[in-house]
Amino acid sequence: MCLGRKSNLRVVLLLLIFCFSNVGCSVFMAAKQETKKDLSVLEVGTDRSYLIGEFGAPEWSGEKDGKKVDIYKFVQGYSKGAKVGRAFFHGTADIFSLGLWEVIGTPTEMIADGKELKIEVTYDANNFVEDVRYLEASKKNNK
Repeated sequence: MCLGRKSNLRVVLLLLIFCFSNVGCSVFMAAKQETKKDLSVLEVGTDRSYLIGEFGAPEWSGEKDGKKVDIYKFVQGYSKGAKVGRAFFHGTADIFSLGLWEVIGTPTEMIADGKELKIEVTYDANNFVEDVRYLEASKKNNK
């Protein structure tokens, strides 16, 4: 009888180890998604330095019709709360499904990886935003 209990205990222990070691891909993918950018800086009158601070260096800078123009390209991600919530959900689903949730969770996180935005910004003579034009918005993995 004791051998049977030890054997059952080993099986349960192995299942728990498998379960907790398999919790992963979708959880980490959700937590590592791109951070949401503050698009409110794209208002007329905003100083160029605020845009660079939020989006990073422009992909292209030059002149168009005698005015300074920048093109920014970045991935619009998710808020910290959304990322934490998704990671928590994936982790819970992994535990309750003994890791089988990864079959659904990982592809879901691969698809929901943010939108790639391309924005053209025109500035006035003092480097303040004069005009904003969205050039393209597409799924990141469908470049």
